[in-house]
Amino acid sequence: MAGTTDLATLLATMDPVLSDSEVVFCSFQHGRLADKVYLQPIGFFSEKEGIALILERSIAEQHAITFDATFRAITLNVHSSLEAIGLTAAVDGRLALHGISANVVAGYYHDHIFVPANHAKRALQVLRDLQAEGAAAIGHSQLSG
Repeated sequence: MAGTTDLATLLATMDPVLSDSEVVFCSFQHGRLADKVYLQPIGFFSEKEGIALILERSIAEQHAITFDATFRAITLNVHSSLEAIGLTAAVDGRLALHGISANVVAGYYHDHIFVPANHAKRALQVLRDLQAEGAAAIGHSQLSG
């Protein structure tokens, strides 16, 4: 099933949901993903410096893994196409206007925005406001079209 590519529709229907748990980004210079699977990563990326894992904070603490900051994920519950243009820019740009950093990870079905844990509730509201603006714009264009 192909995802949505229309930016106006994506913004109007993105339905952001904040995760309950905190996560951390960790890097392991030596090792393979297979060696770290016991940590139950929710995401990973292979980089030339090693593997980067996104872990539940509690798991990182349990295994004494160092990290720099804590984040919470906001999942955009719209099936966005991997070829959609502008959604990441719109979300990141709006959060930046409010001084909130965003680390975006695209899954197959949804985009996941990792924001600093101490700004998570404000970030969620910013994205809900962006969604409301998108929905109003679609409603306005349908009325005037």
